[in-house]
Amino acid sequence: MTTTAEPLHESAQESTITRLLRRDAERFPDHPALTSGGTTLTWSRLRAEVATLTRGLAALGVRRGDRVLIAMSKRPEHWIADLAAVHLGALPCSTYDTLSTEQVGHIARHSNASTLVLEGAEQLARWRPVLDDLPNLRTVVVLDPAALPPGDPRFVGYAELRGEPTTPDAAFEALTDAVGPTWPLTLVYTSGTTGDPKGVVLSHRNAVHESLAQEHLVPGPEHPRTVAYLPMAHIAERVLGVYLPICNAGHVTTCPDPKQLLPALLAVRPHGIFGVPRVWEKLVTGLRATLAALPPEHAAPVEAARRAVLEAHRLRAEGAEVPADLAERARHLDDAVLRPIRAAIGLDECVRAYSGAAPIPVPVLEFLAGLGLPVLEVWGLSETTGAATVSTPELFATGAVGAAVPGVEVAVAEDGELLVRGPVVCEGYLRADGGIDPVTDGDGWLRTGDVGAIDDRGLVTITDRKKELIITDGGKNIAPTKVEALLRAHPLVGQAVVIGDRRPYLTALLVLDEDAAPAWAAAHGITTGLPELAGHPDVLAALDHAVAEANAPLSRAEQVKAHRVLPGPWTAESGELTPKLSLRRKAVAELHAATIDSMYT
Repeated sequence: MTTTAEPLHESAQESTITRLLRRDAERFPDHPALTSGGTTLTWSRLRAEVATLTRGLAALGVRRGDRVLIAMSKRPEHWIADLAAVHLGALPCSTYDTLSTEQVGHIARHSNASTLVLEGAEQLARWRPVLDDLPNLRTVVVLDPAALPPGDPRFVGYAELRGEPTTPDAAFEALTDAVGPTWPLTLVYTSGTTGDPKGVVLSHRNAVHESLAQEHLVPGPEHPRTVAYLPMAHIAERVLGVYLPICNAGHVTTCPDPKQLLPALLAVRPHGIFGVPRVWEKLVTGLRATLAALPPEHAAPVEAARRAVLEAHRLRAEGAEVPADLAERARHLDDAVLRPIRAAIGLDECVRAYSGAAPIPVPVLEFLAGLGLPVLEVWGLSETTGAATVSTPELFATGAVGAAVPGVEVAVAEDGELLVRGPVVCEGYLRADGGIDPVTDGDGWLRTGDVGAIDDRGLVTITDRKKELIITDGGKNIAPTKVEALLRAHPLVGQAVVIGDRRPYLTALLVLDEDAAPAWAAAHGITTGLPELAGHPDVLAALDHAVAEANAPLSRAEQVKAHRVLPGPWTAESGELTPKLSLRRKAVAELHAATIDSMYT
């Protein structure tokens, strides 16, 4: 079955981020565009800053096709550097601040970056060891002048590069107009099933279509307010924090520390927010505690309102008509009782609340819906510029991830894999030589690696994943095979299985090698058998050290936070392995559920 949404207006697909930024500066010059740390840039000021830095980057020799890596926190200079590179036709790429030196080196080498923009000493310490191994690197721009290394001609200060403020001139306007809809806009690195990062190349048309689709599906007020709290390297933040606000002339407020999200929500009162399941789960935990503490005379009306609103929500989820009397009662109770509760968390004006990246528990969805905050699920990949399917207040189902966004097709292949085709599908994967490999087949279909179904309302449900990526409940995509290979490097370890899908962090089961472990034990003067070895203090200490060594080259999200040692052996007969001796991950999860759960309690 295939589901296709209505296309957007054709002329919208000829827009570019550069022209839309100019439109915002001309039509809404004094309207706030970006607020960070108490400082607000209007649209005219933001574009002027972009024009100023564009001049500086051009003087460095940055040109069309160059790759520009940005390692910086969520601050105005991040947006400015990114958009300046875009105006020159270069390809900016934000990197995660949790990457190890080994990982940033891989990205820098693969991207053949000519320019690197760093914030300060923390980023410089991570990147400095790999700089001499980057033959194409010409310049390293450093924002913090105190972090500039002396005597190295490759380094330049951001302030020096920026120079004196300027206003957009004829040369900058020519750059604005020269950019085409199919030009590459950004580079997003994402892990493949083998753990090797792939560079997803997205075009202006990809980003503009995705942004306009969101506006079309769930219209918001003019100049909507949002909070940028996700990493800039995350596809969701690139769309919601950069491209969508340019498309709808919105107002973005940065929240550099995700732990300060609640104060940021209270200050901004955003009209839209996207959260991975862990964000919503933490919010629900706090709200449950607050409601449980209410005195009976206040708790009773809240519970009555929640029941009415949730009943109406469940009917809509089933595609059923909500009786007029129930709809009216739910509206009245929502305004009188529930809206103040949402105001206490800064979401009383929110019209777009979404969850994605991993499945969200139904009780969490229903608790929030019962407070008048229906959180709707979306589904997509970096390769689909974020959401390929979106739930809306008019078309959703609990457990489903919505229907295809306007202009996009979603189909189910014969083997159940979900396919996507349309203007949100990326240009392809960047090659180390600068070329781009397509990600679609001859008919334009992208194989997503997810298995699912489409119902008669066009709603998509994800049932499994063909690829072995782990997605934590914080929305981090992690290739377990990479981590497992590092763990198996120790001679004691015969099998290593990384756990963490839909969980807050990674853990591991380490199975002793039935041949190597006894030999290791004998060499260390230990004479017990295999079952006893799994609990021997010397063995446990050695494997503690092995896990620490395996964690060293990994990002924080990839690191194993807890592990358990099992005696083994695992075989096809015991159920953990296939006849070809490949891991049966589902079987491992079932057979060792109690041990796994003990690492999360």
